[in-house]
Amino acid sequence: MGRSVLIVDDHAGFRSWARALLNAHGYRVVGEAADGRTAVREAARLNPDVVLLDVHLPDIDGFEVARQLRGGMRPSVVLVSSRDPADFGDRVRASGVRGFVAKADLSGPALEAIIDGPS
Repeated sequence: MGRSVLIVDDHAGFRSWARALLNAHGYRVVGEAADGRTAVREAARLNPDVVLLDVHLPDIDGFEVARQLRGGMRPSVVLVSSRDPADFGDRVRASGVRGFVAKADLSGPALEAIIDGPS
């Protein structure tokens, strides 16, 4: 079975679309979260291989969630946003995440390239 994924985004439509897309590419979506606090809790409970994490969340932003996930267990965290990564300056690189993919560019192969690519 493929890598397990937790999808974190405040838009249910994106979570549903990402779930279908990733399942079709052999990933196993084990959970979803609509905000940062739930994401941290679900990541600890589900222990996914990958956390697909939106930068903009209603409570705490994805950068803070990524910081909190760096303790204890360590999933591969991939940030997503509808914005260009250049809009975030050095924050993506400094956040310690595995990488970034624009929502419009999300695909199984794109996610795989980020996870398996050089750090």
